[in-house]
Amino acid sequence: MLSTAMFALSVCVRIASLFYSEELRQVPNIMEYNISNLTQLTAYFFFILLSTMAIRSKKWTIDQRNLLTLAFTLFLLGITFFISYIYSQHNTRNTLTVFLIGVVMVSIFFSLEFKYIAILAVFVMLLFVIGMVVPSLSPAQRLFNVIAGVILAFVLYICSRYSYFFKSQHFIQLKQLEEKNEEINNLNRLKGEILAFVAHDLRTPLNNIEALSGIVIEEEGGNPKPEMQMILSAAVHAKHIINDLIEVVQEDRKPLQVQKTEMIAYLERICASWQSNADQPRRVELSANVKSIVASINAPKFTRVLDNLIGNGIKFSPPDSQIQISASASKEHCTIQIKDFGIGIPEHLQGMLFDQFSKAGRPGLRGEKSIGLGLHISRQIIEQHGGRLTVESKENEGTAFTIFIPVLA
Repeated sequence: MLSTAMFALSVCVRIASLFYSEELRQVPNIMEYNISNLTQLTAYFFFILLSTMAIRSKKWTIDQRNLLTLAFTLFLLGITFFISYIYSQHNTRNTLTVFLIGVVMVSIFFSLEFKYIAILAVFVMLLFVIGMVVPSLSPAQRLFNVIAGVILAFVLYICSRYSYFFKSQHFIQLKQLEEKNEEINNLNRLKGEILAFVAHDLRTPLNNIEALSGIVIEEEGGNPKPEMQMILSAAVHAKHIINDLIEVVQEDRKPLQVQKTEMIAYLERICASWQSNADQPRRVELSANVKSIVASINAPKFTRVLDNLIGNGIKFSPPDSQIQISASASKEHCTIQIKDFGIGIPEHLQGMLFDQFSKAGRPGLRGEKSIGLGLHISRQIIEQHGGRLTVESKENEGTAFTIFIPVLA
């Protein structure tokens, strides 16, 4: 990147020289500036090629890459010194601005090992020694050049060591963070495996309890004992919790198997099912502004979402209130809204409503319990359909959950 930037700068200088050729002829030492520019164009071009090869090729060893970096930093210091030397009329005591830029660039952009920075420091001092040989300088000026070379070499060493220390500490912190994240991921994976194992093993006894309690209730005819009904309800509820847990801990989620579905007829079946199976009379009404909406859905999964949202509406609204389901469509989305007129959701709980094991879970109006997974799983299912699930709610006015899924043309 630095080679490319410097190459682009050299090209701009070369282009500018074509438009101001007459003015540049009057600049002292213009031939040396021209040589410097051509040298930079050639060298930076080759450094771009070599660095690209080093990045893309696996044959380059670390030592070879380090040597390429050392060569580039040596050239960078050399060319900035040369430009500064030309600008100062061959006397480095006049200006060191350009060379200082090269020193700073090497210090900031490169994390060099001690042996390489030592080579660069010696190289800096040699440049100043060479700078004393070419022109005829007084002993005082020569002494000044030696002192300046030593000082700049020391500045280069100190700055590069600080930069190297800072970057190495940053690298160590990143590695430690990666190790911690890997450890946390392993613990979460282990926790998920244990949870899935326990949940799977609990299914069998719960299935037996549900089946046996169902047989007893059938044998008792239309007057089952309340205790047996409680056992059956508890077993069914426990199975629902286990299914939710298994859904959450699954890591490898297979793509949904979807099929083309006429959504209005599908929603009418959902409403009819709730209307007939509700323990208490409850109006679950459907309204739509179009006669037909076609979308690709996984019917069992999508039914689970709607059952959960309708069930929440019933759980948190009075028995004599209705649940309104509305459907509409645009060119891109099918919109399904499930609205109740219950107690609503406090504003401070709405932000965590879809979290896993959400703390926003509350008992229903009739004591129904929640473990805070239903809405989390519902949002996951909707997102697997390429859609989104949102909520709007006001306390004591009701709650509206809105599903947006893509429609088929």
